Amino acid sequence: MSDCIFCKIAAGEIPAAKLYDDGEVLAFRDIKPEAPVHVLLVPRRHIATLNDLEAADAPLIGRLYLAGKQVATDLGVAESGYRTVINCNRDAGQIVFHIHMHLLAGRELGWPPG
Repeated sequence: MSDCIFCKIAAGEIPAAKLYDDGEVLAFRDIKPEAPVHVLLVPRRHIATLNDLEAADAPLIGRLYLAGKQVATDLGVAESGYRTVINCNRDAGQIVFHIHMHLLAGRELGWPPG
């Protein structure tokens, strides 16, 4: 989508602190971190919300989580622990309407989250 910030980052039109790229999933540091480690993982293909997923997208979502595991390992937080979050629509806190997974780590994360 031409007005989607994550599509622009994926296309290289907007710079980002990239940590991972496998051609389908891209990971980069969040510009407003909520934890010492706050990474966003996005599929390169634009899908607005989880509600827009189709059965054929299951491998992509699996790939998103495997990329998160790899990023957590690369950043040295896999063993101490990390949280992954995908928000769906405004009431859940989704601000950018391109599905993305937050990976948070680097401190003890409380529960419930909000």
